Amino acid sequence: MPKLTAAFVRSVEKPGRHSDGQGLYLNVTKSGAKSWVMMWKRDGRVREMGLGSATGEGKIGALALADARQAATVARQQIAADIDPIAEKRRKKVKSFGQCADSLIESLRPGWKNEKHAAQWEMTMKVYAAPLRERSVHEIATEDVLRVLKPIWQGKPETASRVRGRIEKVLDFAKARGMREGENPARWKGNLDHLLSRPVKLLRGHHEAMAYPEVPAFMAKLRDQPGTGALALQFAILTACRSGEVLGAEWSEIDFEAGLWTIPAARMKAGREHVVPLTSEAVSILRQMAEVSSIGFVFGGAKPGKPLSSMAMAMTLRRMKVDVTPHGFRSSFRDFAGNETNAPREIAEEALAHTVGDAVERAYRRGAAIVRRRALMETWASFLSAPAGGNVRLLKAKEVAA
Repeated sequence: MPKLTAAFVRSVEKPGRHSDGQGLYLNVTKSGAKSWVMMWKRDGRVREMGLGSATGEGKIGALALADARQAATVARQQIAADIDPIAEKRRKKVKSFGQCADSLIESLRPGWKNEKHAAQWEMTMKVYAAPLRERSVHEIATEDVLRVLKPIWQGKPETASRVRGRIEKVLDFAKARGMREGENPARWKGNLDHLLSRPVKLLRGHHEAMAYPEVPAFMAKLRDQPGTGALALQFAILTACRSGEVLGAEWSEIDFEAGLWTIPAARMKAGREHVVPLTSEAVSILRQMAEVSSIGFVFGGAKPGKPLSSMAMAMTLRRMKVDVTPHGFRSSFRDFAGNETNAPREIAEEALAHTVGDAVERAYRRGAAIVRRRALMETWASFLSAPAGGNVRLLKAKEVAA
Protein backbone atom coordinates (compact mmCIF):
# COMPACT_ATOMS: atom_id res chain seq x y z
CA MET A 1 0.00 0.00 0.00
CA PRO A 2 1.21 3.59 -0.66
CA LYS A 3 2.86 5.17 2.36
CA LEU A 4 3.02 8.89 1.58
CA THR A 5 0.33 11.56 1.70
CA ALA A 6 0.01 14.83 -0.16
CA ALA A 7 0.29 16.71 3.15
CA PHE A 8 3.55 14.89 3.98
CA VAL A 9 4.99 15.71 0.53
CA ARG A 10 4.23 19.40 1.04
CA SER A 11 5.56 19.63 4.59
CA VAL A 12 8.53 17.24 4.81
CA GLU A 13 11.90 18.95 5.22
CA LYS A 14 14.10 16.05 6.38
CA PRO A 15 16.75 15.33 3.72
CA GLY A 16 16.80 11.83 2.32
CA ARG A 17 14.58 9.45 0.38
CA HIS A 18 11.09 8.70 1.63
CA SER A 19 9.47 5.56 0.22
CA ASP A 20 5.94 5.46 -1.14
CA GLY A 21 6.30 1.77 -1.92
CA GLN A 22 6.84 -0.29 -5.08
CA GLY A 23 10.02 1.56 -5.95
CA LEU A 24 8.71 5.14 -5.82
CA TYR A 25 10.63 7.56 -3.58
CA LEU A 26 10.36 11.22 -2.68
CA ASN A 27 13.92 12.62 -2.66
CA VAL A 28 14.56 15.66 -0.44
CA THR A 29 17.92 17.48 -0.69
CA LYS A 30 19.65 19.51 2.00
CA SER A 31 18.55 22.68 0.20
CA GLY A 32 14.92 21.60 0.48
CA ALA A 33 14.40 20.72 -3.21
CA LYS A 34 12.11 17.74 -3.73
CA SER A 35 11.87 15.30 -6.63
CA TRP A 36 10.43 11.90 -7.49
CA VAL A 37 12.68 8.92 -8.11
CA MET A 38 11.82 5.43 -9.35
CA MET A 39 14.18 2.64 -8.26
CA TRP A 40 14.36 -1.02 -9.32
CA LYS A 41 16.83 -3.87 -9.70
CA ARG A 42 18.02 -5.20 -13.05
CA ASP A 43 20.78 -7.71 -13.70
CA GLY A 44 21.74 -7.62 -10.05
CA ARG A 45 22.23 -3.88 -9.80
CA VAL A 46 20.05 -1.01 -8.65
CA ARG A 47 18.76 1.33 -11.35
CA GLU A 48 17.07 4.64 -10.73
CA MET A 49 15.27 7.18 -12.87
CA GLY A 50 14.08 10.68 -12.10
CA LEU A 51 10.39 11.23 -12.72
CA GLY A 52 10.22 14.98 -12.14
CA SER A 53 10.18 17.71 -9.54
CA ALA A 54 7.96 17.60 -6.48
CA THR A 55 8.73 21.19 -5.47
CA GLY A 56 5.92 23.71 -5.89
CA GLU A 57 2.92 21.49 -6.59
CA GLY A 58 0.83 22.98 -9.39
CA LYS A 59 3.82 24.60 -11.13
CA ILE A 60 4.85 23.62 -14.63
CA GLY A 61 7.14 20.58 -14.46
CA ALA A 62 6.16 19.64 -10.90
CA LEU A 63 4.40 16.33 -10.28
CA ALA A 64 1.75 15.91 -7.64
CA LEU A 65 1.75 12.66 -5.63
CA ALA A 66 -0.94 11.11 -7.83
CA ASP A 67 0.95 11.99 -11.01
CA ALA A 68 4.18 10.53 -9.61
CA ARG A 69 2.38 7.27 -8.76
CA GLN A 70 0.99 7.10 -12.29
CA ALA A 71 4.48 7.64 -13.78
CA ALA A 72 5.85 4.91 -11.48
CA THR A 73 3.10 2.53 -12.61
CA VAL A 74 4.04 3.09 -16.26
CA ALA A 75 7.71 2.42 -15.41
CA ARG A 76 6.80 -0.82 -13.60
CA GLN A 77 4.77 -1.97 -16.61
CA GLN A 78 7.75 -1.33 -18.89
CA ILE A 79 10.07 -3.26 -16.55
CA ALA A 80 7.63 -6.19 -16.53
CA ALA A 81 7.66 -6.14 -20.35
CA ASP A 82 11.51 -6.20 -20.31
CA ILE A 83 11.70 -2.58 -21.53
CA ASP A 84 14.31 -0.30 -19.97
CA PRO A 85 12.34 2.77 -18.74
CA ILE A 86 15.44 4.99 -18.90
CA ALA A 87 16.21 4.08 -22.52
CA GLU A 88 12.55 4.47 -23.44
CA LYS A 89 12.38 7.89 -21.81
CA ARG A 90 15.51 8.98 -23.66
CA ARG A 91 14.18 7.60 -26.96
CA LYS A 92 10.98 9.63 -26.65
CA LYS A 93 12.87 12.74 -25.62
CA VAL A 94 15.52 12.62 -28.34
CA LYS A 95 14.96 14.79 -31.40
CA SER A 96 16.68 15.06 -34.73
CA PHE A 97 19.67 17.35 -35.19
CA GLY A 98 17.48 19.63 -37.34
CA GLN A 99 14.83 19.94 -34.62
CA CYS A 100 17.50 20.75 -32.03
CA ALA A 101 19.09 23.32 -34.35
CA ASP A 102 15.70 25.00 -34.92
CA SER A 103 14.97 25.03 -31.18
CA LEU A 104 18.38 26.52 -30.40
CA ILE A 105 17.89 29.27 -32.99
CA GLU A 106 14.53 30.18 -31.46
CA SER A 107 16.05 30.29 -27.97
CA LEU A 108 18.87 32.57 -29.16
CA ARG A 109 16.74 34.80 -31.40
CA PRO A 110 15.60 37.27 -28.65
CA GLY A 111 19.24 38.12 -27.91
CA TRP A 112 20.20 38.91 -31.50
CA LYS A 113 20.07 42.54 -32.64
CA ASN A 114 18.59 41.73 -36.05
CA GLU A 115 17.23 38.91 -38.18
CA LYS A 116 20.52 38.64 -40.06
CA HIS A 117 22.01 36.44 -37.33
CA ALA A 118 19.03 34.08 -37.36
CA ALA A 119 19.11 33.91 -41.16
CA GLN A 120 22.83 33.05 -41.14
CA TRP A 121 22.28 30.31 -38.57
CA GLU A 122 19.31 28.91 -40.49
CA MET A 123 21.25 28.88 -43.76
CA THR A 124 24.31 27.09 -42.33
CA MET A 125 22.16 24.54 -40.51
CA LYS A 126 19.95 23.83 -43.52
CA VAL A 127 22.53 24.02 -46.31
CA TYR A 128 25.93 23.01 -44.97
CA ALA A 129 24.71 20.79 -42.12
CA ALA A 130 21.98 19.21 -44.27
CA PRO A 131 23.45 15.66 -43.92
CA LEU A 132 22.90 15.87 -40.15
CA ARG A 133 19.38 17.29 -40.04
CA GLU A 134 17.41 14.02 -40.12
CA ARG A 135 19.80 12.11 -37.85
CA SER A 136 18.85 11.53 -34.22
CA VAL A 137 20.97 13.98 -32.28
CA HIS A 138 22.30 11.29 -29.90
CA GLU A 139 23.72 9.26 -32.82
CA ILE A 140 25.97 11.96 -34.27
CA ALA A 141 29.66 11.11 -34.01
CA THR A 142 32.96 12.65 -35.10
CA GLU A 143 32.85 10.99 -38.53
CA ASP A 144 29.43 12.56 -39.21
CA VAL A 145 30.80 16.02 -38.40
CA LEU A 146 33.86 15.43 -40.60
CA ARG A 147 31.65 14.51 -43.56
CA VAL A 148 30.09 17.96 -43.29
CA LEU A 149 33.32 19.90 -42.77
CA LYS A 150 35.88 18.26 -45.06
CA PRO A 151 34.32 19.42 -48.38
CA ILE A 152 34.54 23.09 -47.31
CA TRP A 153 37.46 23.09 -44.86
CA GLN A 154 40.12 24.28 -47.30
CA GLY A 155 38.05 26.12 -49.92
CA LYS A 156 35.80 28.03 -47.50
CA PRO A 157 37.73 28.19 -44.22
CA GLU A 158 35.76 31.03 -42.66
CA THR A 159 32.43 29.40 -43.47
CA ALA A 160 33.68 25.98 -42.33
CA SER A 161 34.80 27.43 -39.00
CA ARG A 162 31.37 28.96 -38.42
CA VAL A 163 29.61 25.72 -39.38
CA ARG A 164 31.78 23.72 -36.97
CA GLY A 165 31.11 26.14 -34.12
CA ARG A 166 27.38 26.09 -34.72
CA ILE A 167 27.22 22.29 -34.90
CA GLU A 168 29.13 22.19 -31.61
CA LYS A 169 26.63 24.56 -30.02
CA VAL A 170 23.63 22.52 -31.24
CA LEU A 171 25.12 19.33 -29.78
CA ASP A 172 25.86 21.08 -26.47
CA PHE A 173 22.26 22.30 -26.47
CA ALA A 174 21.05 18.71 -26.96
CA LYS A 175 23.30 17.39 -24.19
CA ALA A 176 22.07 20.03 -21.74
CA ARG A 177 18.55 18.77 -22.37
CA GLY A 178 19.41 15.14 -21.81
CA MET A 179 19.22 14.15 -25.49
CA ARG A 180 22.82 12.93 -25.80
CA GLU A 181 25.77 11.92 -23.64
CA GLY A 182 29.55 11.98 -23.85
CA GLU A 183 32.01 14.35 -25.50
CA ASN A 184 30.99 16.78 -28.21
CA PRO A 185 32.22 15.39 -31.58
CA ALA A 186 32.33 18.92 -33.08
CA ARG A 187 34.72 20.22 -30.40
CA TRP A 188 37.93 21.61 -31.91
CA LYS A 189 40.53 21.48 -29.13
CA GLY A 190 41.60 17.95 -28.29
CA ASN A 191 39.34 16.47 -30.96
CA LEU A 192 39.01 17.85 -34.48
CA ASP A 193 42.35 19.66 -34.22
CA HIS A 194 43.95 16.20 -34.53
CA LEU A 195 41.92 15.37 -37.66
CA LEU A 196 41.77 18.62 -39.64
CA SER A 197 44.42 21.16 -40.58
CA ARG A 198 44.38 24.39 -38.64
CA PRO A 199 41.83 26.80 -40.23
CA VAL A 200 43.29 29.51 -42.44
CA LYS A 201 42.95 32.85 -40.67
CA LEU A 202 41.44 35.42 -43.00
CA LEU A 203 41.96 39.14 -42.65
CA ARG A 204 39.09 40.76 -40.80
CA GLY A 205 36.51 42.08 -43.23
CA HIS A 206 37.59 39.76 -46.07
CA HIS A 207 34.78 38.86 -48.45
CA GLU A 208 35.11 36.73 -51.56
CA ALA A 209 35.01 39.14 -54.50
CA MET A 210 34.70 38.82 -58.27
CA ALA A 211 37.38 40.34 -60.48
CA TYR A 212 35.78 43.46 -61.94
CA PRO A 213 36.34 42.51 -65.62
CA GLU A 214 34.06 39.49 -64.99
CA VAL A 215 31.21 41.49 -63.46
CA PRO A 216 29.53 42.68 -66.73
CA ALA A 217 29.09 39.06 -67.92
CA PHE A 218 27.81 38.11 -64.47
CA MET A 219 25.32 41.02 -64.47
CA ALA A 220 23.97 39.89 -67.85
CA LYS A 221 23.15 36.49 -66.30
CA LEU A 222 21.85 38.05 -63.11
CA ARG A 223 19.30 40.15 -65.04
CA ASP A 224 17.76 36.87 -66.27
CA GLN A 225 17.33 35.53 -62.72
CA PRO A 226 13.79 35.65 -61.28
CA GLY A 227 12.82 36.92 -57.85
CA THR A 228 13.24 39.87 -55.56
CA GLY A 229 16.60 38.58 -54.32
CA ALA A 230 18.08 38.94 -57.81
CA LEU A 231 16.75 42.50 -58.14
CA ALA A 232 18.11 43.43 -54.71
CA LEU A 233 21.52 42.05 -55.66
CA GLN A 234 21.53 44.05 -58.92
CA PHE A 235 20.64 47.18 -56.96
CA ALA A 236 23.41 46.49 -54.42
CA ILE A 237 26.00 46.08 -57.18
CA LEU A 238 24.86 49.23 -59.02
CA THR A 239 24.96 51.34 -55.86
CA ALA A 240 28.04 49.64 -54.30
CA CYS A 241 26.14 49.52 -51.01
CA ARG A 242 26.17 46.91 -48.27
CA SER A 243 23.53 44.16 -48.20
CA GLY A 244 21.98 45.45 -44.97
CA GLU A 245 21.66 48.96 -46.35
CA VAL A 246 19.88 47.66 -49.46
CA LEU A 247 17.56 45.24 -47.67
CA GLY A 248 16.66 47.87 -45.08
CA ALA A 249 15.89 50.54 -47.71
CA GLU A 250 12.47 52.19 -47.29
CA TRP A 251 10.49 54.15 -49.84
CA SER A 252 10.67 57.24 -47.64
CA GLU A 253 14.44 57.33 -48.32
CA ILE A 254 14.04 57.46 -52.12
CA ASP A 255 13.80 60.75 -54.03
CA PHE A 256 12.90 59.83 -57.61
CA GLU A 257 12.87 63.45 -58.78
CA ALA A 258 16.41 64.16 -57.57
CA GLY A 259 17.63 60.63 -58.30
CA LEU A 260 18.95 60.20 -54.76
CA TRP A 261 18.71 57.58 -52.04
CA THR A 262 19.40 58.99 -48.56
CA ILE A 263 20.30 56.33 -46.02
CA PRO A 264 19.85 57.60 -42.44
CA ALA A 265 22.80 57.51 -40.05
CA ALA A 266 21.10 54.91 -37.85
CA ARG A 267 21.36 52.35 -40.63
CA MET A 268 24.94 53.09 -41.62
CA LYS A 269 28.00 51.26 -40.31
CA ALA A 270 29.88 54.54 -39.74
CA GLY A 271 26.86 56.18 -38.11
CA ARG A 272 26.74 58.95 -40.76
CA GLU A 273 24.00 59.72 -43.25
CA HIS A 274 24.94 58.47 -46.71
CA VAL A 275 23.50 59.88 -49.95
CA VAL A 276 23.63 57.58 -52.99
CA PRO A 277 23.26 58.98 -56.53
CA LEU A 278 20.93 56.65 -58.44
CA THR A 279 21.70 55.62 -62.00
CA SER A 280 18.95 55.09 -64.54
CA GLU A 281 19.24 51.30 -64.19
CA ALA A 282 18.99 51.54 -60.39
CA VAL A 283 15.88 53.72 -60.76
CA SER A 284 14.43 51.17 -63.18
CA ILE A 285 14.78 48.46 -60.51
CA LEU A 286 13.07 50.71 -57.96
CA ARG A 287 10.16 51.29 -60.33
CA GLN A 288 9.77 47.54 -60.77
CA MET A 289 9.58 47.13 -57.00
CA ALA A 290 7.13 50.05 -56.71
CA GLU A 291 4.70 48.08 -58.88
CA VAL A 292 4.61 45.46 -56.11
CA SER A 293 4.35 47.91 -53.20
CA SER A 294 5.35 51.53 -52.63
CA ILE A 295 4.89 51.42 -48.85
CA GLY A 296 7.46 50.36 -46.24
CA PHE A 297 10.49 48.40 -47.39
CA VAL A 298 11.63 48.66 -51.00
CA PHE A 299 12.59 45.00 -51.09
CA GLY A 300 9.80 43.54 -49.02
CA GLY A 301 9.90 40.01 -47.62
CA ALA A 302 7.32 37.25 -47.57
CA LYS A 303 5.91 38.50 -44.26
CA PRO A 304 4.02 41.81 -44.38
CA GLY A 305 6.02 44.68 -42.91
CA LYS A 306 9.29 42.73 -43.00
CA PRO A 307 12.26 43.22 -45.36
CA LEU A 308 13.60 40.54 -47.64
CA SER A 309 15.67 37.88 -45.86
CA SER A 310 19.32 38.77 -45.42
CA MET A 311 20.19 35.48 -47.13
CA ALA A 312 18.17 36.20 -50.30
CA MET A 313 21.09 37.66 -52.24
CA ALA A 314 23.49 34.94 -51.09
CA MET A 315 21.02 32.26 -52.15
CA THR A 316 20.73 33.90 -55.59
CA LEU A 317 24.51 33.59 -55.96
CA ARG A 318 24.34 29.99 -54.78
CA ARG A 319 21.69 29.13 -57.37
CA MET A 320 23.91 30.69 -60.02
CA LYS A 321 26.83 28.58 -58.73
CA VAL A 322 28.96 31.70 -58.19
CA ASP A 323 31.34 31.43 -55.24
CA VAL A 324 31.48 35.09 -54.14
CA THR A 325 29.62 37.15 -51.56
CA PRO A 326 27.25 40.10 -52.15
CA HIS A 327 29.63 42.28 -50.10
CA GLY A 328 32.52 41.31 -52.38
CA PHE A 329 31.06 43.39 -55.24
CA ARG A 330 32.02 46.50 -53.27
CA SER A 331 35.64 45.42 -53.74
CA SER A 332 34.97 44.85 -57.44
CA PHE A 333 33.65 48.40 -57.70
CA ARG A 334 36.62 49.85 -55.81
CA ASP A 335 39.13 48.04 -58.02
CA PHE A 336 37.30 49.25 -61.11
CA ALA A 337 37.27 52.85 -59.88
CA GLY A 338 40.98 52.74 -59.03
CA ASN A 339 42.21 50.90 -62.12
CA GLU A 340 39.91 52.08 -64.89
CA THR A 341 38.91 55.65 -64.05
CA ASN A 342 40.57 58.89 -63.03
CA ALA A 343 38.15 59.40 -60.16
CA PRO A 344 39.99 60.84 -57.11
CA ARG A 345 40.51 58.38 -54.28
CA GLU A 346 38.24 60.29 -51.88
CA ILE A 347 35.35 60.16 -54.38
CA ALA A 348 35.66 56.38 -54.74
CA GLU A 349 35.92 55.96 -50.96
CA GLU A 350 32.92 58.18 -50.31
CA ALA A 351 30.92 56.16 -52.82
CA LEU A 352 31.52 53.21 -50.48
CA ALA A 353 30.51 55.33 -47.44
CA HIS A 354 34.07 55.22 -46.09
CA THR A 355 35.06 58.18 -43.94
CA VAL A 356 37.58 60.44 -45.70
CA GLY A 357 38.86 63.67 -44.11
CA ASP A 358 37.48 65.52 -41.10
CA ALA A 359 33.89 66.73 -40.62
CA VAL A 360 34.61 70.27 -41.87
CA GLU A 361 36.30 69.02 -45.03
CA ARG A 362 33.49 66.58 -45.77
CA ALA A 363 30.84 69.26 -45.30
CA TYR A 364 32.75 71.69 -47.55
CA ARG A 365 32.92 69.29 -50.50
CA ARG A 366 29.59 67.48 -50.02
CA GLY A 367 27.71 69.18 -52.85
CA ALA A 368 30.50 68.83 -55.40
CA ALA A 369 31.14 65.25 -54.27
CA ILE A 370 27.57 64.19 -55.11
CA VAL A 371 28.01 65.46 -58.68
CA ARG A 372 31.33 63.68 -59.14
CA ARG A 373 30.07 60.53 -57.44
CA ARG A 374 27.07 60.49 -59.76
CA ALA A 375 29.45 60.57 -62.73
CA LEU A 376 31.42 57.70 -61.22
CA MET A 377 28.31 55.60 -60.57
CA GLU A 378 27.04 56.25 -64.12
CA THR A 379 30.44 55.11 -65.42
CA TRP A 380 30.18 51.95 -63.29
CA ALA A 381 26.64 51.27 -64.53
CA SER A 382 27.72 51.84 -68.12
CA PHE A 383 30.60 49.38 -67.65
CA LEU A 384 28.25 46.80 -66.16
CA SER A 385 26.00 47.01 -69.22
CA ALA A 386 28.90 46.64 -71.67
CA PRO A 387 30.07 43.44 -73.35
CA ALA A 388 32.46 41.71 -70.95
CA GLY A 389 35.89 43.35 -70.92
CA GLY A 390 35.23 45.90 -73.66
CA ASN A 391 38.40 48.01 -73.96
CA VAL A 392 36.61 50.89 -75.69
CA ARG A 393 34.12 51.04 -72.84
CA LEU A 394 36.92 51.16 -70.27
CA LEU A 395 38.58 54.02 -72.15
CA LYS A 396 35.33 55.95 -72.05
CA ALA A 397 35.06 55.20 -68.36
CA LYS A 398 38.35 57.04 -67.82
CA GLU A 399 37.11 59.99 -69.78
CA VAL A 400 33.75 60.27 -68.01
CA ALA A 401 35.16 60.06 -64.48
CA ALA A 402 38.15 62.26 -65.10
